[in-house]
Amino acid sequence: MYRRLSAVMFPIMTLLLIGAVVWGYQVNQEKNSILIKAENQYQRAFHDLSFHLDKLHTELGNTLALNTTSEASQRKGLVNVWRLTSQAQSEINQLPLTLLPFNKTEEFLSNMSNFSYRAAVRNLTNEPLNGDEMKTLTALYEHSKQITTDLRDVQSKVIANSLRWMDVEVALATEAKALDNTIIDGFQTVDKKVSEYEEVNWGPSMAAMFEKRTYSALAGNDTTAEDVKQKAVQFMSGHTLNDINVVENGAGTEYSSFSLSAKNENGTDVSMDFAKKGGGLIWFMAPRDVAETKLGPEQARDAAQSFLDSHDYPDMTAINYDTYQNVANLTFAAKQGDVTIFPDKLTVMVALDNGEVTGMQANDYLFEHRKRDIKPPALTFEQAKQSLNPNYVVEDQSLALIKNDIDKEVLCYQFTGRVNGSIYRIYINADTGSEEKVEQLKQADANVAT
Repeated sequence: MYRRLSAVMFPIMTLLLIGAVVWGYQVNQEKNSILIKAENQYQRAFHDLSFHLDKLHTELGNTLALNTTSEASQRKGLVNVWRLTSQAQSEINQLPLTLLPFNKTEEFLSNMSNFSYRAAVRNLTNEPLNGDEMKTLTALYEHSKQITTDLRDVQSKVIANSLRWMDVEVALATEAKALDNTIIDGFQTVDKKVSEYEEVNWGPSMAAMFEKRTYSALAGNDTTAEDVKQKAVQFMSGHTLNDINVVENGAGTEYSSFSLSAKNENGTDVSMDFAKKGGGLIWFMAPRDVAETKLGPEQARDAAQSFLDSHDYPDMTAINYDTYQNVANLTFAAKQGDVTIFPDKLTVMVALDNGEVTGMQANDYLFEHRKRDIKPPALTFEQAKQSLNPNYVVEDQSLALIKNDIDKEVLCYQFTGRVNGSIYRIYINADTGSEEKVEQLKQADANVAT
């Protein structure tokens, strides 16, 4: 009996053993194939990074060597600097450096990219690079030379010693080994040197990027926790608030604010944040499950508009509409006379089953809401239309104040219309006739815009 059982089981076990060996071999081969592919991608990204930073240094030198009165040549040089820094940033993101402090170098390249882009897109004929900006370019040229030299040193060691990037991932995951990895040491050296550079004067065009929004800069007197409770009760008029709790965030700092939590009469959680300075509402949420959609975009807009009017947010107009899980998110911008002020905006969330407002985000409104000195446009609507595509069919037009690519507020003629089967909102500078921005819209956006 045992002999018969052995005769049957032996070939079966042999087949299973052979199958396990074959399966293990295939898994190992697939694993090695993936590792080789990942290593090749890392090596390509690293060598491309070294090449593009070398080219960046050369391009900065070429731009400095150009005649400062040659607008076309300067613009071409600045665009190339922007393109190369963007490529370098992309290649850094492809390397396994997430656990490695390399943020100073990434920040430096990001600032260089923004500086060159903002300089390139402006009118260099009327506003050529000034003395300070030329000094900035000179500093960038010197700094890029140092970064390039250090990366070349790392690259030569990688090639000479056949170093693998897959070992970097292991070294980063194992702190005890990290200090012995040549690649990591090289990148840490680069980042340390970048952190020691003298502060670069990026100029006024980038001032808005570095400007921090702090609640301490808002107008008004300091608010107390008791004031916040009263503001919340007033804001939720028509509802009862129970179990009210107020906590101060960042006490004694420039970001000081109050967070309020409570429950309404239906047991729904209600949350609000108020700035300590001035007591302005930052955001409000009273979320609930919305099972179905009964309201259309126009009805949701009207519900949100009514809410804003009754909560002391006058002269707001809808500019954008989106939905998620039967809740509409409508963005409104303030109006000053007949001009829509796009930076001065807030978002209202409306439940699409009954039109109840379940939330509002008013951070931008809090910082941007003010009366602006808006000068009459130099061009008429008809003159501005001459800048549009001849095939563009205008369906609506109005004046709008927007922020352009360099974060500067500009007065524009806003045209909404159709071309190539799609809806677009095009902003034409009301003084120069140049195109400032183009946005593709959904039909719902066009429907709610008022």
